[in-house]
Amino acid sequence: MKIKGHKILVCGAGGFIGGHLVGDLLDSGASEICAVDIKPLNEWYQIFSGIENLSLDLKDKQNCHLAVEGTDAVFQLAADMGGMGFIENNRALCMLSVLTNTHMLMAAKDAGVQRFLYSSSACVYNGEKQSSPDVVALKEEDAYPALPEDGYGWEKLFSERMCRHFEEDFGLQCRLPRFHNVYGPHGTWNGGREKAPAAICRKVLEARVSGKHQIEIWGDGHQTRSFMYVDDCVYGMKAIIESDIHEPINLGSSELVTINQLVDIVEEIAGIKLDRNYNLQAPRGVNGRNSDNTKIRQYLNWEPSTRLRDGLAKTYSWIESQMLVTAGRQAA
Repeated sequence: MKIKGHKILVCGAGGFIGGHLVGDLLDSGASEICAVDIKPLNEWYQIFSGIENLSLDLKDKQNCHLAVEGTDAVFQLAADMGGMGFIENNRALCMLSVLTNTHMLMAAKDAGVQRFLYSSSACVYNGEKQSSPDVVALKEEDAYPALPEDGYGWEKLFSERMCRHFEEDFGLQCRLPRFHNVYGPHGTWNGGREKAPAAICRKVLEARVSGKHQIEIWGDGHQTRSFMYVDDCVYGMKAIIESDIHEPINLGSSELVTINQLVDIVEEIAGIKLDRNYNLQAPRGVNGRNSDNTKIRQYLNWEPSTRLRDGLAKTYSWIESQMLVTAGRQAA
């Protein structure tokens, strides 16, 4: 199924990834888009004219039916989530996203939607396979036996299963990319929900501006991760929803770095070196996580390839501009 020429619903369109997706769909010539988010329109990260923009709480079943009416393809990105600091301290809130996913699946089934993409996460993977920084890249089958991230990961894994059974029982065509640490401009960079790349960029900028050349790092800095630039995420989502991939599939970069190396890159971009203070009591997540991209290469002959250094330079520049805007407002 090619989604161009069909009515497309983007749930979570006022968020980071959703905003980038809507912009890309418009640039690609999509003619009919409905964008939905729980936030008031003036709080959306990006908003676009010429489409239907709705502020709706999709945990409510009636709102899901309203949003999905007449839709052919659904990108279900709506969720209450954030970085590790948020998901480790808000497990119940994260799990309540199951209401959104349940009601969206029910509404999509009733509306005869042709394709339903649910944004899953690498947090579904068994924690015992992520106990060492020298992690073996995670294959899709490593989600079982199940031992996901408490709260957020369990909700994602349960919703994957629900998608599977809606396809088996009702014929709703579901697509299930597992996102690995998406980053880039137009995302959360302060306030507690930001992820590691944005948090490190902000901290380095704050140190540079204040003249206090110190940075706090959560954990010992040896944790390993891969980080996917948002443009790769958007391209991958569109390719997956149009594909015949019925099983969960990794959508992430395979460029593995330690958190210390992540800081090194941002320091190099900023032209500064900082003294590092390691907070061993802060949320740190698993010790190691990386994406095995064998399956996505087989299916799509493609994998996310934006170099971390290149994506971080764009992210750093955007966060710097936002800090200048914030400083100007405070001065006024």
